[in-house]
Amino acid sequence: EGGHKLARIRNQLAAAVKPGITTDGLDKLADTLITQSGSQASFKMVLGYHWATCINVNQVVVHGIPGPQKLKSGDVVGIDVGLWWKGFHTDTSITVAVGSPTPSVQKFLDTGKKALSKAISLAKPGRRIADLSLAMQQTVEAAGYSAVRALTGHGIGRSLHEEPAIPCFVVGAYASSPKLVPGMALAIEIMYNQGTCEVVYQNADGWTIATADGKISGLFEETVVVTKTQPVIITTA
Repeated sequence: EGGHKLARIRNQLAAAVKPGITTDGLDKLADTLITQSGSQASFKMVLGYHWATCINVNQVVVHGIPGPQKLKSGDVVGIDVGLWWKGFHTDTSITVAVGSPTPSVQKFLDTGKKALSKAISLAKPGRRIADLSLAMQQTVEAAGYSAVRALTGHGIGRSLHEEPAIPCFVVGAYASSPKLVPGMALAIEIMYNQGTCEVVYQNADGWTIATADGKISGLFEETVVVTKTQPVIITTA
């Protein structure tokens, strides 16, 4: 139920991305939609964070704080939003172009979607987190991009961020990677850059992380449950 609610809200936010809207305007819309759904904003439950979303424009990778910035045609906007419903969190993100994307931006966005889809398809019993990580890394690198190494996806449930960490790149020995078992709920997320994988804090707010080289970044995320047979994406409308 929570996943369905969140997916509808995410889709409405993506549809609202137009030239002239502010990132704060998108956040206020998210707040309204979450309240109307009878839920709570997961991100507002994070200590020290006071917004329903993270809005990441162009070079911002994650944790972009909504504010007065107006979106303009040609921008690339990542929307990250979470929802708490009946004791459980769900988490999702999507990256969209403002206006008509150039062919290079369209390729960039399509690659992120493809990387996430491949990772989700492997979320089955007997696989390891490393299988998901490898699928994401190989997909974005094959297209000429880089997987972010400073941040990861995560388990999710009664807390927004739980074990296991889900890197979008391969790290450590395969045998030490956590095994997937039925019942796991995972926020699988690809975070990738058009340029290098290096990231920096953009300013002094303690949240906003951006690409070190100023090139654009993207993210796509779904909340997925591992079952006995196949992965189930629950953040679907």
